[in-house]
Amino acid sequence: MGRWLAKVVASWHVYGTDDPAGPLDVWLIDESDHAVHITTGSDWCLVVETSEPHAGYDMGDSGLVTVGALDATTPFAEHIGESVLTAREDFEPVTGRVALALSFRCESRAGDLRLTRRS
Repeated sequence: MGRWLAKVVASWHVYGTDDPAGPLDVWLIDESDHAVHITTGSDWCLVVETSEPHAGYDMGDSGLVTVGALDATTPFAEHIGESVLTAREDFEPVTGRVALALSFRCESRAGDLRLTRRS
């Protein structure tokens, strides 16, 4: 919390000519280049950890995993340049963490207005 979101990177499974469906992993990278990795675990829990983005890789006949910066239409991209105000986790008894709610605040940074958004 209190860190400024500078960049968002994601990994995508690309198979043939199909459009990728949602990211596999997302990394929220702050102004100091610290990365928080968000993904799902094998038991469907939500994994939130500190780790750097990995490189993409080829899975042969199963397609490719590409890794790169998100475009403006992807979730979290609209929050680049904002500070994380709060973080709240939701847990289920069997799987553990299942949701992470982040909120962003309104502030002025270098003369630019930054707005809080809540989903």
